[in-house]
Amino acid sequence: MAAVDQEPHASAVHPRSYQNESYLKGFLGTVGDLQKAEVLQDVVLEVEGRRFPCHRLVLSAASPYFRAMFTSDMAESRQKTVLLQGLDANAFGEILSYIYSGTLNVDKVQPLYQAADLLQLDYVRDTCSSYMAMSVQRSTCVDLYKFADVFSVDSVLKRSLHFICMHFAEVASREDFCSLSVNQLTEIISHDELDVKEETTVWEAVVRWVQHSREDRLHHLPSILPHIRFNLLTSDDTAAILDHPLVREDPGRSAIRNVVKEASNQNKRAGMDTLEMAMIFTESTYEIFYMNPREGKYISCTYSEELLSTSPITTASGNSIYIVTEEPMGADTDQLAVIEYSHAGKAWQRANMSSFRRPDMSRSSGIEEFLVEVDKVLYYLFVSRKEVGISVLIRKYDRYTDQWQECSQLKLRISNFLDDMAYYTAVSCGPHIYFLMNTEMQRYDPIQDSWSKRTPPNLEYEFCTRVSLGTKIFCTDFYFSKTMVYDTESDCWQELQGWPNPDPGNIQSNSSPTFFVLENQLHVWFNVLNAALRQSDYLVYVYDRSTDTWRDLEATVPRGDYLTSYSQLPVAHMYLPCLTALT
Repeated sequence: MAAVDQEPHASAVHPRSYQNESYLKGFLGTVGDLQKAEVLQDVVLEVEGRRFPCHRLVLSAASPYFRAMFTSDMAESRQKTVLLQGLDANAFGEILSYIYSGTLNVDKVQPLYQAADLLQLDYVRDTCSSYMAMSVQRSTCVDLYKFADVFSVDSVLKRSLHFICMHFAEVASREDFCSLSVNQLTEIISHDELDVKEETTVWEAVVRWVQHSREDRLHHLPSILPHIRFNLLTSDDTAAILDHPLVREDPGRSAIRNVVKEASNQNKRAGMDTLEMAMIFTESTYEIFYMNPREGKYISCTYSEELLSTSPITTASGNSIYIVTEEPMGADTDQLAVIEYSHAGKAWQRANMSSFRRPDMSRSSGIEEFLVEVDKVLYYLFVSRKEVGISVLIRKYDRYTDQWQECSQLKLRISNFLDDMAYYTAVSCGPHIYFLMNTEMQRYDPIQDSWSKRTPPNLEYEFCTRVSLGTKIFCTDFYFSKTMVYDTESDCWQELQGWPNPDPGNIQSNSSPTFFVLENQLHVWFNVLNAALRQSDYLVYVYDRSTDTWRDLEATVPRGDYLTSYSQLPVAHMYLPCLTALT
């Protein structure tokens, strides 16, 4: 009986299509080898006198620009040598390197962006945009703003404009500020976000800009002046402007005087309505409580539940506020992201930084995380406790590569695990980071990427809060009975006066004290229980260095379930119109 062929069972059917990953990687490598060996090249591209032999097929596959050039009836499709105009030869060399290898080296980013924009290489263009956005700082913000304005790079334009506004007085004093066009100048000075205390700062910037090329720019003054908010000036300041030589010598001075007289009720600049405030999270109502007891200002704003109050937080240069938190729910909980507070947008948003993974927590009996800034660089510290001791892992953020880099690790062996490891913290002071325990202190040097032993505070009780002020570090214990100050230059500790409990019989500390530095003065915040009145109150004291005494600010703090789990309260200049006042 002949055998009958049967259809195999569905579960036994094998896929008919396979993909060779090594072939895909090797193919690009082979194409790159052909380019290096100058084999099978069929076209020469000439840029600024330099000749680049290439393959039409490879160029057409990589760039829509070249594909259109070589597959159409254009003359270039038949030429052996093609002249490319408007490109930088070095940037084009980097473009070719990317086309043949897939690896992009960002050196001179602006010519590279221009080349990628012309050749329609989206990945290169987007990478350059991200690189420029991360490179915005005092020395580059004006140049990047001008470039982004010309080439309509929105992400760079917004970031550089925001930076200029936030550091206006300093940026306006730089030479490159005078290279702005009149339209760019007026766009900047018309912004509400301008961080200036007085409108005269804006006028002085305009004067510098005009005088940089007086003959060419004086006629622009009538169109510039409407963007100065004369209603925010005193009558004396206005009179001084009208009497300024630039105004008196201008042929259109009568029009200028009309502009000044007709100044409308324009809004205050952001910097005119700022106040330095300490920040405290509340637990059940999901609010951030801002306070300046000296000014009697107490303001509260809600925050998202995902913005955990136990997440590491820091206030950085440029009045930035950063928090490290886990990625949104449903994602990998070990993947961490940095969010920042947008003062103008009145909201927390994802910072323009890459995410990173939290270090391995296995075999750890407890962890702590800290976020600090040194010389405008963010550092994330992960501290894990184990039976044999403690380890501190550091990662720093490199804004040029958008990567978090691992730094030198600290490992400490602790003889008495329970006593010595009850509390530890990290704080930045000057150019260093300090890891602080009661009987151990280590200093991290970012330049040398190394740790060194320093003198510990050796308090009688475990300390619970610390803060840096100038070249000093202050810390105190859970009972606020002994406050110590550390001089980072001499590596010495000195004892300060403790809290002068006004009535030890009736008032008991209901929570551990928390330090913060407000308006360049050391403050302490804590909750006390008044046994006689059977009520709980929040007290705020300020330290007077001249008399070595603590003074009660007699603050009337609104009641709330405030969390003071941080080693110190973060402090930042807050834009008051962006906040909702409690009182």
